[in-house]
Amino acid sequence: MVEVVGTAPTSVMFITKFVYRHSWKTNTINIKLLVRDSINYFKMKLTPEQKQEIADQQAQKHETKRVTSIELEKILYEVLPVLDHGFVRVVDYMGDDSSIVQSARVSYGKGTKKVSTDEGLIKYLMRHWHSTPFEMCEIKYHVKLPIFIARQWIRHRTANINEYSARYSILEDEFYIPKTANLAKQSATNKQGRAQELDSNLAKKIIKILKEDAERNYNNYLWMLNEEEYEEYNNTREGLSRELARINLTLNTYTQWYWKVDLHNFMHFLSLRADNHSQLEIRAYADVLIELLKKWVPITYKA
Repeated sequence: MVEVVGTAPTSVMFITKFVYRHSWKTNTINIKLLVRDSINYFKMKLTPEQKQEIADQQAQKHETKRVTSIELEKILYEVLPVLDHGFVRVVDYMGDDSSIVQSARVSYGKGTKKVSTDEGLIKYLMRHWHSTPFEMCEIKYHVKLPIFIARQWIRHRTANINEYSARYSILEDEFYIPKTANLAKQSATNKQGRAQELDSNLAKKIIKILKEDAERNYNNYLWMLNEEEYEEYNNTREGLSRELARINLTLNTYTQWYWKVDLHNFMHFLSLRADNHSQLEIRAYADVLIELLKKWVPITYKA
C-alpha cells in the first residue's frame, strides 16, 4: 500500500448553488432499497477478511461528545453497490452542518442558534463563495472501482488516497463489463464523449471481446507470476515480479482505495463528476456519493 497525498490548493473557486443543483439533481439514484446485509446484495467479491472487518465495524458501539450525523450513522460501513462489481462505503467522517456554522462564527459548540439561522448562514457562505468553513468537515470512503475510472478520479488532487498495490498483492479477476445499452459510438462534437447507441449485434460482439481480452490477459498475468497458489504453478521456472506482471492487465480490472476529502473539495468533485457531460461510469459513483452527502450534511445539500 502506497499513500499518494494530494496537494490541497487554498484558492480553488467555490462552485455556485446553480451549478451544484444542475449537476446533482439530474442523475441521483435511490439507494434506500439496499438491504442491511448489503455484502451479498450484488455481484461482488469481498474477501473473508473484508467481510469480517465490515461485520466488526458495524457491531461497534462508541459514545462520543463530538457531533454526529444521524442519517449517515445508519449506513456507516455499509457496502453500497456501483456498476457490476464496484462499491462505496463510508468508513469515517468528521463534522456536520453545525461544524460549518461553528467555523464561520469562530465560536464553540452549537450555541443557541436555530437551524433556520444556521441554514441562512450556510446559504450565505455558498452564495459568496466563502469555502474555508466547508473545509472543516471531512469524510473518508472505501471505494472499489475500475482502474480506468480511478485514473479519472485521481485527477482531483485535493484528497488523500491510499490504493491497493499490485506491486505487493495480486489483483482479483474482476472486470467491469458495460451493458450493451451503454455501448455507443464516438461523439462527432465531443472528443471525450459518446453519442448514439451501437447496433445490438455489434454491441454483443464488443462485449464478447472485452470479456475474452480481460480473461486472457488475467490468465497470462497469473502465468507470468507463477506463484505457488496458481493452479498451473510450474516449479521448474521463475515467476515474473508482481510490479511488472501487472502491466499486462486491462484497464477494466477493479482496484480499491481509501479516499479522504474535505467537504468543500468533495462538493467540487461532485459538481464535475455528477454532471451529464461526465463519463457514465464515474457518474454512477457520483450519484451514490450525492445520496451520502445528503445524509451527512442535509442543510448544505439543500443550500
